[in-house]
Amino acid sequence: MPQLPAPDYPAEVRARLEADGKEIIARYPDSRSALLPLLHLVQAEEGYVTRTGMRFCAELLGLTTAEVTAVATFYTMYRRKPSGDYQVGVCTNTLCAVMGGDAIFETLKEHLGVENDQTTEDGKVTLEHIECNAACDFAPVVMVNWEFFDNQTPESATALVDDLRAGRPVSPTRGARLCTFKDTARILAGFPDERPGAVAESGGAGPASLVGLRLAKGETPQQATRQAARQATRQAQQQEQQQSQARVVSPRGEAASEEGE
Repeated sequence: MPQLPAPDYPAEVRARLEADGKEIIARYPDSRSALLPLLHLVQAEEGYVTRTGMRFCAELLGLTTAEVTAVATFYTMYRRKPSGDYQVGVCTNTLCAVMGGDAIFETLKEHLGVENDQTTEDGKVTLEHIECNAACDFAPVVMVNWEFFDNQTPESATALVDDLRAGRPVSPTRGARLCTFKDTARILAGFPDERPGAVAESGGAGPASLVGLRLAKGETPQQATRQAARQATRQAQQQEQQQSQARVVSPRGEAASEEGE
């Protein structure tokens, strides 16, 4: 049986989290609206939402632990057990599945020696299938710490997880270069990504997503397709440039070791 009530954070950790938590709460007219970012904050501390983290959120917001637990267990972005530095999510919803998502997921399970929602022995990668990455025009899609890796294949996805485990530079198709799951959680809590150039790297919609908009504005299908192809070429060139410069660093600007820690 778990210890009841949940243990508290060490005094220095709690003081730091309280300062950050009060900054988050101040953004909202109703304090309980701050629960989602507060859960990301405590997830950034330990890599998942612990019983201690839920107790902290409840005490800070004047809620019961049952109310906090109900939210933490509803949203899948909140981890409930220790996880890897990189959350690798393979979309296995209908379109991605038929375009190769199922094959990617099965390949990664075998290659990494894990099943769904399990973590590699080195603690680097947690593999999971997810229902939709909201990027059907780039299917099949893999996400790492909620950054997009578009048009994947079993071979490219295998190379991706190998690079993550080896600490080699990794940049997504669209978005800023990767940081660890803990650091990603802090950014999702609403704190700025202080890594030099990271915000500029965030980008926007990919070329395939904009074809419909161009058609709606009166371009012919041929014009819209040619423009999308040109944008895709520029995007690929920018990605190659970012890849050559990328390092896995924390939002606080600290470079990671060669092992990616």
